[in-house]
Amino acid sequence: MKTTPLSRRGLLQGALAAATVTILPSRVFGANDRVNLAGIGCGGKGGGDLDDASRCGANIVALCDVDDRAAAGSLKRWPNAKRYKDFRKMLDEMDKEIDAVTVSTPDHMHYPGAMCAMLHGKHAFVQKPMTHNVWEAKRLAQVAREKKLASLMGIQGHANEGPRLLSEWLQAGLIGNVTEVHYCTDRPGGWWPQGGVERPKDTPPAPKELDWDLWLGVAPERPYHPCYLPIKWRGWWDFGCGALGDIGCHVMDAAFWVLNLGEPLSIEAEVSELREETGPKWSIITYQFPARGDKPPVKVMWHDGGKQPPRPKDLEPDRKLPNETWAVLYGEKGTILQDFYCSSVRIIPEAKHRELDPTKVPKTLPRPPKGHAPHMQEFIRACKGGEPGGANFEYAAALTTMVLLGNLAVRTGKKIEWDAKTQKATNVPEVNKYLSRVPRKGWEDLYKGL
Repeated sequence: MKTTPLSRRGLLQGALAAATVTILPSRVFGANDRVNLAGIGCGGKGGGDLDDASRCGANIVALCDVDDRAAAGSLKRWPNAKRYKDFRKMLDEMDKEIDAVTVSTPDHMHYPGAMCAMLHGKHAFVQKPMTHNVWEAKRLAQVAREKKLASLMGIQGHANEGPRLLSEWLQAGLIGNVTEVHYCTDRPGGWWPQGGVERPKDTPPAPKELDWDLWLGVAPERPYHPCYLPIKWRGWWDFGCGALGDIGCHVMDAAFWVLNLGEPLSIEAEVSELREETGPKWSIITYQFPARGDKPPVKVMWHDGGKQPPRPKDLEPDRKLPNETWAVLYGEKGTILQDFYCSSVRIIPEAKHRELDPTKVPKTLPRPPKGHAPHMQEFIRACKGGEPGGANFEYAAALTTMVLLGNLAVRTGKKIEWDAKTQKATNVPEVNKYLSRVPRKGWEDLYKGL
């Protein structure tokens, strides 16, 4: 095992962070300065995030990926960027040359990449879900707050017009108080194997382009096998967070934000089967949220793997639902249908939408930036000292917590009573082990305070 410990400087910064001492970002930007950005995870979505950052004005100075095959496109696109496989080495060697990072790795390495960067004083953009477990999400938010760093989770829908319209329509009382929300997605479906999957017994050699030890990172030791990557890691609990982790932070974002849901009182799940190492083929999860001020309790239901919620009674018989992922908000006086990223929101049926005419509702909320990748524009703006992005770590940690709590019920098949004050499941204490993780040897310094 060839893990690389944090540098002495990194350890000192980690100790300072644990003592809640504020360390400011490494430089102050002038009006025309460009953010020097490094990518941690440069293939697939990582390449897309780097492209977004570049088109929004960032200067790509370093590329870090454990797999040369996955990174090939980015390496060709930015040939002058310095190349690394270990982000700890990159951050040590290029400390003065990097202002910010994007972290677009498998879920289990979101926290290590972002935390290591923030301990070096770097701003951090992290793909969804923000982290692999609840403790990591809270810790990233804490460190970003203490060190006054810009942060953002990659849920582009949060910078759409749709969530703002949804908020304004509900504030105007168009459908009354929302009491129930349903979500539906086809994931995992044919996207990756899940349910009935067993750990393979054969141990083929890892491809020469892949550093398997670094790919494992904080996860427990196991031999390489092609059943884990690419994307297939999502179904394995050591690495991914299943269908809920893949899609939940996207489609559940708008209602979570608009309704100010916070943390649930309980979560329960019906699943296709229970496996120790992998998620089920499908799940139906029910969250119960308490009243918030004068707003009533809200029931939230999640359906994945092809399990469909009841067809909304207000939807016209000849009108199709979105094919892949969507949401329905049920109010006391009406119903709203939302697509995947909340880029479209409509009152149903269409006749009622026209009757209520939501175009007359005043637009009271600030609008997102115009042009390419508004969410990335928000991040780059925040890196330069501007207004925080909407999906900054303070907000993203709350949303990620809500999403990941669903997996407590999925992994046990039991109803979970959740205590937000103690951050524990009170009736099934054995699931509390899933709220954090013990990192593999060589990565412990990133988990101080666990």
